[in-house]
Amino acid sequence: MKKICYLSLFVISCNLLNAQIIERMRPAEWKGLVYGGRFMDRFQPIPFKSELTSDTWGAANVLPRDVSNGIEDKDYSYWGGNILKGDDGKYHLYVCRWREDSPKGHMEWFHSIVVHAVADNAIGPYKVNDIVGSGHNPEAFRLKDGSYVVYVIDGYYHSKSFNGPWEYDNFKFDPRDRPIIEGLSNLSFARREDGSFLMVCRGGGIWFSKDGKSTYNQVSNTSVYPPVDGRFEDPVVWKTNIQYHMIVNDWYGRIAYYLRSKDGVNWKVDTGEAYMPGLAVYEDGTQVDWFKYERIKVLQDDLGRAYQANFAVIDTLKHEDRPRDGHSSKNISIPLTVGRQIQLLGNKKITARSKRIQLLIKAEDGFNPHMDIDLKSLRFGAPDEVNFGRGSVVAETKKQGDDLVIIFNGKGNGFKADNFVGKLLGKTTKGNLLFGYTRLPWVTYNAPILSARYPEIIKGSEKANISVEIQNFGQVASSVTPVDIYVKEKNEYLKIAAAKIQPMQPFERVELKLSSKYKFIKGNNYNIKLSIRIEGNTPNDLEAEVKVR
Repeated sequence: MKKICYLSLFVISCNLLNAQIIERMRPAEWKGLVYGGRFMDRFQPIPFKSELTSDTWGAANVLPRDVSNGIEDKDYSYWGGNILKGDDGKYHLYVCRWREDSPKGHMEWFHSIVVHAVADNAIGPYKVNDIVGSGHNPEAFRLKDGSYVVYVIDGYYHSKSFNGPWEYDNFKFDPRDRPIIEGLSNLSFARREDGSFLMVCRGGGIWFSKDGKSTYNQVSNTSVYPPVDGRFEDPVVWKTNIQYHMIVNDWYGRIAYYLRSKDGVNWKVDTGEAYMPGLAVYEDGTQVDWFKYERIKVLQDDLGRAYQANFAVIDTLKHEDRPRDGHSSKNISIPLTVGRQIQLLGNKKITARSKRIQLLIKAEDGFNPHMDIDLKSLRFGAPDEVNFGRGSVVAETKKQGDDLVIIFNGKGNGFKADNFVGKLLGKTTKGNLLFGYTRLPWVTYNAPILSARYPEIIKGSEKANISVEIQNFGQVASSVTPVDIYVKEKNEYLKIAAAKIQPMQPFERVELKLSSKYKFIKGNNYNIKLSIRIEGNTPNDLEAEVKVR
């Protein structure tokens, strides 16, 4: 098995050796959130798979518990990992572990081994089936050709089967002149409709690969994470048939944030906690108070909806977990409330003047919209409105076969230019959370993603020659697209060149040639802005300091 070096992460860990935890102040506006207004409200009570027991490892705060949940045993400490449902109907967990009696205790993690564990149901118990190889923080995903990748820090394993054999290799990364944001570790991946992949790195940079194994290309200039002073790690990204989702953890503050995106490049931070300690509650109300929840991963259905979260949990501070001391870590499973399938009817754009809004709620196995909805509790509109109990209310309903059409009074819908989905929020007739997202007919979801490298400027005798490479990371071809280049003068940008990019296929790249009569001085550095204006998408502006050759 290949031995992988984690020196950089180990140094970070050592620098934080004396760090404990801090209480993060919540924004005042969060106090107005209603039930279902934050991702954390989607966590459900954990069903029992065996009786609660105290005859196992752990501090008093995690006893008694159901040891059949997720994976654990007395000989190994487990960490990270995610689950894929196989064509065999079983659930396959790829998780890392190390000997609990290792001299370094929890700090043995940088010598961890990835194992493949299997269960007959999503919750567990999972039993180790075979070994994948050395590695830490695994995340498994399936390629378009049906084969499997298990990412680990510094590399990945690939196999045609859940059970191997596994071949180790290294991803190739092209930062495309941009600074890599906090290094390439703790990566998370989301497969797009055409089989290409979006990846987010530890620091919140967005990357794309044509097939999940070929080169990953960075497109973001800055982190997409919330603009707060967090100590971020453990991002997880996934895609549904509606939008992209991301959760990132502030490990120091023990609070995670939830983000959404229509294209995977431009992200909106939702209000409220995504998760924090206190999630593990059994159906009878018994709580298991794990000290830390990290490495969240989600189990998805055929529409991409997350219906279970898995965490790495530990019963105490990591540096207090020593060999044979009764402390350890494991992977746990917590079910999530699944968003309902909803669809906005009609193509007319919803505004503050809209009188009526028609929404189709689809029937599914275990959900009858005619019987299971508390209609008086429903609100529909912009997520920023319904998360606070506002939004449009029900005016009337109509049956449409097994499905239900709800007509909302348009007043208070709250839709603005930056909204790319509508949200339904309320309760079932049993008082449980009910929610769903729908696309908006007037929003473009699958647009080209044109991204430029830093321009190269060569001074000539009468004019400067400018060349820049542009690539399309979208899933659809672009049309003729204008590009403008600016130079910064006295805190203002002056346009110095313009051109049009001819149509480009997905992942196609072109080198654009321009010229400018701007009086550049050879050898000097200039602040350059390159602006690509794509119809139906957020403008893609690149700002860079360029030295004139």
